[in-house]
Amino acid sequence: MAVSYIFMPEYDLTDPIVFIISTIIIFIMIMARYFLVVGGFFYLFYKSKNSSREWKKVNTRSHKPGQYLREVKWSTGTTIVFSVTGSLVGIAWQKGYTAMYEDVWDYGVTYFIGSIVIMAILHETYFYWTHRLMHHPRLFKVIHKVHHESVVTSPWAAFSFHPLESIIEALILPVLLFVVPVHPYAFIVYLTIMTISSVINHLNIEIYPAGFEKHWLGRWLIGATHHGLHHSQFNYNFGLYFTFWDKWCGTESPGYLRLADEIGKRKQREDRRATSPVIIKKSGE
Repeated sequence: MAVSYIFMPEYDLTDPIVFIISTIIIFIMIMARYFLVVGGFFYLFYKSKNSSREWKKVNTRSHKPGQYLREVKWSTGTTIVFSVTGSLVGIAWQKGYTAMYEDVWDYGVTYFIGSIVIMAILHETYFYWTHRLMHHPRLFKVIHKVHHESVVTSPWAAFSFHPLESIIEALILPVLLFVVPVHPYAFIVYLTIMTISSVINHLNIEIYPAGFEKHWLGRWLIGATHHGLHHSQFNYNFGLYFTFWDKWCGTESPGYLRLADEIGKRKQREDRRATSPVIIKKSGE
């Protein structure tokens, strides 16, 4: 979603024409952010001269033909759902139903930062349990199977959801704005973090340093290795940003640390190879 309506409070979003225009503006903003972030990561890790090699990949299998186009198509549908939700939240904000505030100093800078953390933790909890629910056999084929068609993840899959899943994913954000005092800019920062995190998790290339999964901070954060295993194993690693629910509920993949260690060793071997001096023998030696 986006909060462009915050900057045009003089327009009544209950007016159908204004609502449609607002939704189109939000749609353009979200798609622009999607292509900017996803495209940037895709170029950097897949297309540039310093792009990835097999040793960096979580799943070494190739992406399926047409996979990127399919993921963009479903992500566009997700953006439509998020855009409509954004305009509906705009109506709630105009009528004073949300907990959003406009003056940063009403709560201070510390709370401004803290509100982002609060949203992340609440979102994590909602995501983990709804994600597990969507893996129920009766729901998986209807709601969640589209996302899991990307067995080998790509950054374009970050928002590749069935419309029903998109609605489920979108519901938590208005709820947060109804119960948590949030400044519009804090919300924009949070949405940006959400997008970048989702792209990193679906990158299929581990960007964190070797051994980070054992670091006091890294052991609680989700990256491409952690989420990549969810797409290949299905029944593990349901988290969004953090690993604490998976750890507490016993749903973290038993192969996670082993795979992370293997990728780390691959990185270290490649780093040593890349930095080793090249010895050129003279003729006759």
